[in-house]
Amino acid sequence: MTGPYRFLFDKVLTRVDPEQAHHAAFAGIRAAGAGLRGAERVLPKRAGVRTMGLDFPGVLGLAAGFDKNAVGIDALAALGFGFVEIGTVTGEPQPGNPKPRLLRLPQDRAVVNRMGFNNDGAEVVAQRLAARAKRAQPGRGPVVGVNIGKTKVVPEDAAIGDYEKSTTLLAPYADYLVVNVSSPNTPGLRDLQAVAKLEPLLTAVRRRADEVTEARVPLLVKIAPDLSDEDVLAVADLATSIGLDGIVATNTTISRDGLASSATEIERAGAGGLSGEPLRKRSLEVLRLLRSQVPGDMTLIGVGGIASAEDAVERLAAGADLLQAYTAFIYEGPFWPRKVNAAIAKEQRR
Repeated sequence: MTGPYRFLFDKVLTRVDPEQAHHAAFAGIRAAGAGLRGAERVLPKRAGVRTMGLDFPGVLGLAAGFDKNAVGIDALAALGFGFVEIGTVTGEPQPGNPKPRLLRLPQDRAVVNRMGFNNDGAEVVAQRLAARAKRAQPGRGPVVGVNIGKTKVVPEDAAIGDYEKSTTLLAPYADYLVVNVSSPNTPGLRDLQAVAKLEPLLTAVRRRADEVTEARVPLLVKIAPDLSDEDVLAVADLATSIGLDGIVATNTTISRDGLASSATEIERAGAGGLSGEPLRKRSLEVLRLLRSQVPGDMTLIGVGGIASAEDAVERLAAGADLLQAYTAFIYEGPFWPRKVNAAIAKEQRR
């Protein structure tokens, strides 16, 4: 696949600091999206799906990490995403890890990030979502997911309270809520994926969400691709037993196996979560494991290495109900989500 954006990215944007490029591109998206009403204006008819009691205008949505602070939801939807997941938002505001913390591996169509949940905090993001809700027309605009994580300075034994704070503030404005316990960039976070720790956390978030909302907000958990198959199945069993609405599979990986980039490039990129094409195979495997273990009506969101309509169709065939992307959006440009959602809709009509 070649085109003006691909040429621009390969020849120009790869020379710009990735985090600076992100902020500039996002500012441009927000400016261009001003005045547009949302995804329904750009997605084809019959492109969507109904799951978790929600109508998604398109199967492919934007994964958490791009719009951490809920500043460009409608502009992003106007590009053709069927839904937008904001965050990860933490109970307290935090600056994230030292820079540089976002790097590209172009040969692998991959990104390494060690952002560290930099965000404005749950209180500020909730205020932003409340203001957006006042402006929104009922029944218009994209489905909005809210992804919540642990504040870095909060010790593990106080993590539940931190998640409960975010839930209290953000659940009233979420179409669905995702508990993120799988980023590799917050020390100790992935330890919360252990079933013994995950069950009380998810139970507490579920209880608090029900306390602060009139209508039930679907709750999902996002897991890492680096879990063993046994642990993936254990999470699936836990999700089933406590009545979770879904699972997001998967987050980024700490593995660097099988990369085309040179050892020097990989070393320069450093530690952090790897996303993009190298994640595709394992994310697909995790999705298939989950679908084999959970009830048919549990929603699975496939994410990780989806770069084409063919990848999307493969993930749906493996059992995903919804899809998300991030890295391919960076590499393929602003028209990519609309093209992929349209291609998915065409394939499904066959």
